[in-house]
Amino acid sequence: MSLMPIPPVMDDDADASSRPTPILAVPIPEAARQPLVLWVENLSVSFDGFKALDDVTLTLDRGELRCLIGPNGAGKTTLMDCITGKTRPDSGQVFLDSRLTDLTKLSECRIAELGIGRKFQRPTVFQGHTVYENCELALKGKKGVFRTLFARLSGAERKRIDEILELIGLAEHAGRQAGLLAHGQKQWLEIGMLLAQDPKVLLVDEPVAGMTHAEMERTADLLKSLAGKHTIVVVEHDMEFVRSIARRVTVLHEGKVLADGPMAQIQKNPRVVEVYLGE
Repeated sequence: MSLMPIPPVMDDDADASSRPTPILAVPIPEAARQPLVLWVENLSVSFDGFKALDDVTLTLDRGELRCLIGPNGAGKTTLMDCITGKTRPDSGQVFLDSRLTDLTKLSECRIAELGIGRKFQRPTVFQGHTVYENCELALKGKKGVFRTLFARLSGAERKRIDEILELIGLAEHAGRQAGLLAHGQKQWLEIGMLLAQDPKVLLVDEPVAGMTHAEMERTADLLKSLAGKHTIVVVEHDMEFVRSIARRVTVLHEGKVLADGPMAQIQKNPRVVEVYLGE
């Protein structure tokens, strides 16, 4: 529990101007503090002498939508690889929900089970299965393709899939093969598959690459609608899209955090403009 200073009660008989003001400490209720869901602390990763991440630290508030930007080679993908267990850092820690379990010591599968979902740039849907079946396969707790497709869904599971399909705008395509969807629709379906796993944190890599302007707008609306219930990190190069969704932005450069703050502040940062936005 944190402490905060409060002014002391003054003695009426004393000369208040002639003596120092002591600081008393009272506890701040936990409910009054901003809740955090993810801690990344002092992560460093080297590949053959190249420092991909150099003492990176950041925290994510529960329910926030954070954009992660930076030039190619800045360390964005490596950071997400460390969070999801694909890459083991040389030093540093990652915590989800509490500081009891360091994710860098766990397998990719276990990290996913704990509530971190990741969407790569290229959509990885089951092309030969329907949109509905893709969501069914992704349901939290479902194990194995055949067991999933031949087991009977509960009413709650069917309701959950229907809600997801409405949310991602694919309810009318539920019976369509995923391989026949347009590029943007496949991206939305993969986001829907992540939602079926009920993640606490979604890591979304370049979601609008190759999309039309209309698809980009729909994707922006979708991600903003998910913020609050889920914590979302979006890695993206399209600055128009970033401006449309960003509340807080973290900028990586040469494996380090170059800047962090509101989008309006980031756009005016001389170093950010020099190394990235000015390109």
